[in-house]
Amino acid sequence: MVAVLPAPPKLRAVSSTLSSLPPKPTLPTIVHLDADAFFVSCELSLKPELRGRKTAVGGRERGIISSASYEARACGVYTPMPTKLALRVCPDLILLPHTSGLYGKMSRRMFDLCETLTPLVQRNSIDEGYLDLGMCGFKTAAEIESRVRALQQRIWDELEVPTSFGIATNKLVAAIASKARKPRGFTVVPPGEEAAFLAPLPLGVLPGIGKKTEGKLKAAGLEFVRDILRLGERELEQHFGSFAAEAVRMARGEDDRVVHVDHEDAKSYSQQETFGHDIGDFAEIERIAKRMIDDLMPSIRADGKRARTLTVKVRYPGMEDSASGRSLPEATDLEAPFYPLVAPLLKAAWTKRRPLRLVAVRFSGIEEPATQLEMFGQTEEKKRRLAAVLDKLNTGKSPTVKRGHQLGGEQR
Repeated sequence: MVAVLPAPPKLRAVSSTLSSLPPKPTLPTIVHLDADAFFVSCELSLKPELRGRKTAVGGRERGIISSASYEARACGVYTPMPTKLALRVCPDLILLPHTSGLYGKMSRRMFDLCETLTPLVQRNSIDEGYLDLGMCGFKTAAEIESRVRALQQRIWDELEVPTSFGIATNKLVAAIASKARKPRGFTVVPPGEEAAFLAPLPLGVLPGIGKKTEGKLKAAGLEFVRDILRLGERELEQHFGSFAAEAVRMARGEDDRVVHVDHEDAKSYSQQETFGHDIGDFAEIERIAKRMIDDLMPSIRADGKRARTLTVKVRYPGMEDSASGRSLPEATDLEAPFYPLVAPLLKAAWTKRRPLRLVAVRFSGIEEPATQLEMFGQTEEKKRRLAAVLDKLNTGKSPTVKRGHQLGGEQR
């Protein structure tokens, strides 16, 4: 006679949660789009003669590398390596300055193309997002793969931006799949094979397991995703604490999050940059935040909106976030009124003077433009017309107009 022992309490809870989930999908209908070296790719769309060369986007002297081509990465250039160091490890590196407004415009066009395939598009950040094809009526996995490959090709044909795609039954697995074969990757994980796909991958692919945690787990003998599933309750608690049940779910490739669509009537516009190595230079972080304003504001103008509130968020290496925001007396679609807010907001948010892992900016208080009746309204309208002209100049083939803070990191 074989005795069947009850599962440990926490694992019973996990099992109970899983049993309550809806039936698993029979088609892989969740798609994750991840643009390859997005900033560099946008710049190379204007300078195609530099493709295949070691290129990077960043400022000279005290600047940093904000995006590097895969050719440059192969030589040891990474984000956000100081530019001086990048030029030492890769002397023939071609350094490209940021083009104001270009990245926001290209991001918008890229996701607009995604919406020609499905209306369910979640724009996670400027260069990545999710698509849900569940309502599109596709009958087979082959049909889904064919349509997504066609989208990948169309983005390249129209924008000259290379992208990687992951297709799976849920957001977790699709996001990991999109990064499996970069650049220009395309990975499909069939239904029922989620756990098998994840099993041989390093633990660092799972959300919430950073480099430091991954190093500690490796030292304890846990190197791959499959190693989580061989642990008992006590070992799971020892290594993952309150994250244990979630770690088990992720290792099994299970995720019930849905694709959220909220950009049509946008309540906020945001952008963030996660650094490959922590940055402690206040001036450099300030310049990065201002460049994000430059990238986001053209999208606000294109949507016919105005913003009142700017929020700056920082993240420390331990994943602790802090943010500070301030509102203008009146909503605007111009960059200049927000620039003076960046430094004080950054100081207010960055209270622990430790290097940062991430910085983000967010515009909220989005409004429709009201009819301007003030006698000085024509002055603002002139600035608005000038901004529209700058948007066009800076996304053309030969962008030449730059703002002062865009020169700071290059001229010093």
